[in-house]
Amino acid sequence: MPTYKNRKHHTHKIERIEETAYELRQSVVKMLLEAKSGHSAGPLGTADIFAALYWDILNIDPQDPAKPERDRLVLSSGHICPILYATLAHRGFFSREKLKTLRKTGSDLQGHPHLGTLPGIENNGGPLGQGLSQAIGMAIAAKMDNKSYRIYCMGSDGELDEGQTWEAAMFAGNKRVTNLTWIIDRNNIQIDGYTEDVMPLEPLREKLEAFNWYVIEIDGHNIEEVINSCNMAKTISQRPTVIIAHTIPGKGVDFMQYKFEWHGKPPSQEQAEEALKQLRTLEGRIRSEYDD
Repeated sequence: MPTYKNRKHHTHKIERIEETAYELRQSVVKMLLEAKSGHSAGPLGTADIFAALYWDILNIDPQDPAKPERDRLVLSSGHICPILYATLAHRGFFSREKLKTLRKTGSDLQGHPHLGTLPGIENNGGPLGQGLSQAIGMAIAAKMDNKSYRIYCMGSDGELDEGQTWEAAMFAGNKRVTNLTWIIDRNNIQIDGYTEDVMPLEPLREKLEAFNWYVIEIDGHNIEEVINSCNMAKTISQRPTVIIAHTIPGKGVDFMQYKFEWHGKPPSQEQAEEALKQLRTLEGRIRSEYDD
C-alpha cells in the first residue's frame, strides 16, 4: 500500500502537471495572437497530453536533446505544433522568447515542425497521415539496433481519413511493433466539420483491434489516465498499442470548445484577452509563468 507521504507527493505531481498544461495553453494563445495565424482548437485540446508526456512519461533530457537513448515523439498532426513548441520551450529545450516568433519569416517555429531547426523536433510534419509511418520506421530501427527507447506518435482523428494511416496501422499490427505507442487525439473535429459528418470513423476501437492493435480509451484531460495508459502500453508485448484520447477541442476557452470553426484560426486581440483571463483564473489556482 502506498504511504500517505507517497500519495501526497503523487497528488502534488499530478496537480503541478495540470497547472503546467494551463501554462502551456496560455503560451499557445499568445503565440497565435502574435502570429495572427495558426491553429487554436487542437493545441489547446492536447495540452494535458503534452504536459503528461514531457513532465512524466518521456525519457528525455533538455540539456542533451539528441542523446541516443532518448524516447522519440513524432508529431503526425503537424498543424498543432504550437503546443509542441510551447512544451519544448517550457521544458527547457530552448528559450521561451522564441515562442513570440511563431510563423514569422526566418523563424525556426514554422507552421509545421521541421526536423533540424529546433532541439526536440523529431520529424517533419506537414501532409497529414504520414507520421505513423515515420514512427513505425523509427520503432523498427530501434528493434534492429537492440535499443530500448520507445517511439510515441501523436496524431489526430481527422487524419484517419488518409489511406496511408491505415496502411501503416495494418503494417505495425502485422509486424508487432511493440515499442510504439500511438496516441490519437479524438476531438471529433477537422477543418471542414465534425468527423462523424465528414467521414465517420466509428466504431473506431473495433477497427483498430481488427488491425491487431491493443486499444486503450481514456479521457485525454485526465493526467493520471494519460500517464497510466502510457505505462500500460510498455507492458504489452505481443502487439502495438494505440491510445484513443477523448479530448475537447479548444479546452479551457469556452467560446472555442467543441467548435470545428476554431480548428485553423487564431484569436483576435479581444478574444485572446478573454481566453487568457479564463485560462489564468481557472478555479482561482492557475498562475502563468509566461506573463508579459
